[in-house]
Amino acid sequence: MYLIDQHTKKIMEECKVIAAKAGLNFDAETLEYIVTNTDMIELSPKVMIPTLYDYWVNDVEVLKGKGQYKVYPNNPYETVINSRPAISFYNDNNPDWLNVMIFYHVLGHIDFFQNNIMFENTWNDDFVGQALADKRLLADYRSKYGRWVDYIIEFSRSIDNLSGYFEEMNKNIYPHDKEAPSIVDYYFNEFLQSVIKAPEHVMFNELARYNDLYDKHAEVANVLFFTNVKKKYPEFQSLFDKFLVSKKTDKPVDIMEYIRDNSTFLQKEENSWMKSVMNVVRNTSLYFNPQIRTKIVNEGWASYWHDKLFRADSRISGHEIAFSKTNAAVTSISRVGLNPYAIGLRLIQYIENKANKGQLSYEYQRITSLQAKEKYDKQLSEGQKAIFNIRRNFSDFMLINTFVDQEFVDLHGLFVTGMRYNPQRQTKEYYVKSRKAKDYKQMLLDSLYHPPTINVDEEKSNGNNLYLVHHFEGKQLYKQFIAETMIGIEYLWGNQVQLETTEIFAKKGALENENKFEYKKVLYTIKDKKVTKKNI
Repeated sequence: MYLIDQHTKKIMEECKVIAAKAGLNFDAETLEYIVTNTDMIELSPKVMIPTLYDYWVNDVEVLKGKGQYKVYPNNPYETVINSRPAISFYNDNNPDWLNVMIFYHVLGHIDFFQNNIMFENTWNDDFVGQALADKRLLADYRSKYGRWVDYIIEFSRSIDNLSGYFEEMNKNIYPHDKEAPSIVDYYFNEFLQSVIKAPEHVMFNELARYNDLYDKHAEVANVLFFTNVKKKYPEFQSLFDKFLVSKKTDKPVDIMEYIRDNSTFLQKEENSWMKSVMNVVRNTSLYFNPQIRTKIVNEGWASYWHDKLFRADSRISGHEIAFSKTNAAVTSISRVGLNPYAIGLRLIQYIENKANKGQLSYEYQRITSLQAKEKYDKQLSEGQKAIFNIRRNFSDFMLINTFVDQEFVDLHGLFVTGMRYNPQRQTKEYYVKSRKAKDYKQMLLDSLYHPPTINVDEEKSNGNNLYLVHHFEGKQLYKQFIAETMIGIEYLWGNQVQLETTEIFAKKGALENENKFEYKKVLYTIKDKKVTKKNI
């Protein structure tokens, strides 16, 4: 892995100028690396963050990726990560014309990362630097506690799979309300004075350094200053998080946070390091959560801009056919399954077209005649304004739920596929199950990230028992994972854990016209690593 050469960097900088003129808004500084396919395989389990903490599952994923590559060799075009500065990776055999197209695509991603409201909690920090600090912290713990560090990571990640963090995403990492302590206040009033007990001259030097940065770069002073602090003191972020928790008055919003703050086992001084490990897992997950919830709109936005900008770029000359083939491979609609690039791109183009014609209005929605709808055109030319509003405020759920209608489905000939058994040919075959927008929208919504909703029942919980309630939404939990996950929760809680959930059973003796399934509430209990289950 190495930085791109000056020739290729010049192409990127030229693309930045054109993209900025088109309305994209992103930081001027970016880093671009050339990587081999092997590099891609090794970085992919770490979500392309080279400094992410080490974990045994990553090694397994690398081995699996190498095995798959031997059978199905492929050349990924690019990957970009949401960091400060933004870092992107490119295949080592891309020609210049392809890099122009890819650079526009990457700049679309960077613009999305740095402007979409879902990513607000990621704007104030350099995650690559934070990940390195976390990695060093866990390495230090491994030298002291050995394999127990990996056990705590394992237990924390199993709990993390049960946490959606949607409410947490609405909060900033550093609270803006006046009552909440800021990271600056904590550093100068608590950390320097009480934690590391710095000499007076060190505190004055740090204060002068901060003031100097603020005078020169007010908007990014905190990011620059505390990136350096976290490199020098890897434990700083976890101590600040702990300090915020001690000042919080609102209730925790996820299981991980509740266990971390209320477990008597974790409150013991000899186990306090485990909370730092939990924080690393939780903060890492929080950082990537916006990307999970914006896959379709993010890829659609980047595809829209590479298509729009590269078509108008003189460097496409002579490569029109190659571009068409590459673009079609990326953005063609899948008849079976879902291509987020294709659906996202077409939804953004659909919104732009309707906004230009004034068809996003209530007046248009009231029209029932198809002929009147086809002729409706107010020539407002507000398409760009509309799609930039989408980029700013929408997640995948909002995009799909708002704009996937029958017009969109009919325009692109979309349908929901089903699969059935053909007894004559003794094969499985696909067929068109529905062309209704309602069904297609539901298929898209069902494909989105949706972790189970599990909350702590505080009335039934105490120091001796943690009572969890799964809110049944038509899908039962994976029963084969329940016992192992509860073992980890029991260890971190330090006592008995109970899980109330709903399971689906085949109804015995059901008639042909009756529902063949029934739902029963069950209670799992784990005590001393033994799991029992009973109906309730």
